[in-house]
Amino acid sequence: MARENIYQSLEVFYEKVDECPLRERAFNFFEMVYVIEGVGLHTVNGNRFSYSKGDLFLITPNDSHDFDLDGTCEFMVMRFGENYIREYQWKSIDHIECLLYYASDLSGSLLVNEQDKKIVESLIQNLQQSVEYVGIYTEDLIRHLVNSILVIAARNLALVKPNSTSLTIDQRILQVIDYIQENIRYPELLRITVIADKFGFSPTYLGSFFRKQCNESLQHYISSYRIRLIEHRLRFSDKRIHEIADEFGFTDESHINKFFKRHKGLSLKAFRNVEA
Repeated sequence: MARENIYQSLEVFYEKVDECPLRERAFNFFEMVYVIEGVGLHTVNGNRFSYSKGDLFLITPNDSHDFDLDGTCEFMVMRFGENYIREYQWKSIDHIECLLYYASDLSGSLLVNEQDKKIVESLIQNLQQSVEYVGIYTEDLIRHLVNSILVIAARNLALVKPNSTSLTIDQRILQVIDYIQENIRYPELLRITVIADKFGFSPTYLGSFFRKQCNESLQHYISSYRIRLIEHRLRFSDKRIHEIADEFGFTDESHINKFFKRHKGLSLKAFRNVEA
């Protein structure tokens, strides 16, 4: 399978095409694709689903994707690496790249909030104008527009429920899930007593309430989410094991290896070697 690379920290371009110019390509970067006009089918890692005007897709590193167009389609394409995300000083979402990697678990458009769809449509219109009419400070303007879209993408990803949640999930549990995702790097903030106090529950009630709503224990959800983020670090970053341990609040390499091996059956080093 051919691989695509980018040669700038951020690449943005508009396309009006009758057929997909690239097929079965694996990327080493993130790519957001917004559908300005048109319909068809989008395939990501072998999963196919329909798309239409207003959809926003995120393809993560090592994903493979292509579009089957039903007639002429217009797209806005934004490509960037993980370093681009880290270089920007996000005020309240220091784990934004972790949220973005979560998109690989999804099918369909990122945008689930109707108001956000309208905001993104306006941002894309401004982005298209900025790309077509180059002027002073255009590069900075493009970056600010793309960053705004990234924040909205992250906000919508944060709204995605665990696969096992009930269809009538309580809004309070969604707030708990959001809190867990925001504080996944800080184990002291994820103790059940701390979370229960934060949301006005007793620890016992929170545990049973979460299990009833999500069909898994609170601790299992926290561990599974942390494991997925650690896997992403091992696959897509050159961070050393002790750096990953520090990032996610483990005392040392031995601590994180025991945690990871208990869930995955492999040490972090062995997992990285297998995935290489």
